[in-house]
Amino acid sequence: MNKSRFRLLSALWILGLLLSCTNTAHYDSYQTIENPWKKDKEYYFTYEIEDHTVPYHISLEIRNNNFYPYQNLWLLCAEECPVGPMVRDTIECILADDYGKWKGRGISIYHNTIPVRNRYLYPHKGQYTFCIRQGMRDEQLKGIEAIGLRIEKAE
Repeated sequence: MNKSRFRLLSALWILGLLLSCTNTAHYDSYQTIENPWKKDKEYYFTYEIEDHTVPYHISLEIRNNNFYPYQNLWLLCAEECPVGPMVRDTIECILADDYGKWKGRGISIYHNTIPVRNRYLYPHKGQYTFCIRQGMRDEQLKGIEAIGLRIEKAE
């Protein structure tokens, strides 16, 4: 009796673990940054929106290490839509607090999620391309490991 109960509890625990690890993102992609990140180097994320009638949460995912020399990171972003003009934006990402303690999760590499748009309705169906480049004063920026784009359907 105890063995069967143990097996049942173990199976339920494993099932719960597997279900909790499912990715609910519509799009979730990362690119490794060529270190150092040169000022003119751009990173592109191309994705498809099939249902433009539901809202989406859009966030940037940033991974930095302990050698990043600043508290913040300025990103120059551009979004190419299937119809209409390109949309440009400058986004400030705060990576450390006023005392230099890194925000985000991690030990030697820190992962930060920076919300860009909440409950955003895409204007059209089709292919979108999101372009990111660093907007810091440094010609070669050290300490950024990876950059990502995550798009989730809002509930």
